[in-house]
Amino acid sequence: MFWRKQKAAIERFHPLHKALTLEKGFSVSLRRDDWEPVIQSLAQHRAHVRRRRWRLHDRVPGVLVPLLRVLSADMPPDGVLSVSADMRGSRVPEKNGPMQDLPSRPPISGLKQWYAIDPWLRMRAELRDGSVVEFSVTDRVRNRKYRKKNARGKIKFKSKSKTVQLVRVTRRLAKDAAVQRPASPPPRWVRVQVKQGRRLVVRASGKFPGPVEDRILVDRILQVSTEPFRWTPPGTAARRTT
Repeated sequence: MFWRKQKAAIERFHPLHKALTLEKGFSVSLRRDDWEPVIQSLAQHRAHVRRRRWRLHDRVPGVLVPLLRVLSADMPPDGVLSVSADMRGSRVPEKNGPMQDLPSRPPISGLKQWYAIDPWLRMRAELRDGSVVEFSVTDRVRNRKYRKKNARGKIKFKSKSKTVQLVRVTRRLAKDAAVQRPASPPPRWVRVQVKQGRRLVVRASGKFPGPVEDRILVDRILQVSTEPFRWTPPGTAARRTT
């Protein structure tokens, strides 16, 4: 009976909240203010859903919602915010590449390795100053499995994984935007590329060992995101004020 009540509660959620609960993701573009009902619906999840299979991934309240709020705060009412979220994890078959045999020596045998690429979050926002910012967060996971024989001749099957998290941010400035090269270089772990043209394009990327706590991940994303905005002089007035 209790699970039926939870199922009924899910049916009353915002459609995007429901998609994150049942399908573990969605891809959609909405006006700025249309995201607030989604955020409010997500905030009610724990009060109505306890069953493990319907729990939200920790990255939804920990990463997705904070970034929705950060981007919305810098957008005009008619600005469009696009989000593609995939919380299924890196074990989904289509995210995993081919398995390769690696050389090994006793007591290890049958060493195999493969990579999983999990682009679990992509966002695009139209900002008040006329620029457009896009970013993506991707987990690159190296997986290994092998057999290991101990001193008593017993064979055990083992597996290991190593994750690197990649953050990429691109900002396309408005055609009439004032541009100023930053006075200081970016942090050593952040790489910046600039493409000149009628609209200056600044791309910043960073990678670091993971997985890290959601709070730290949000901080890292914002650190990378800061670099494209350092190319705009401080105090520059926003071009769009509606």
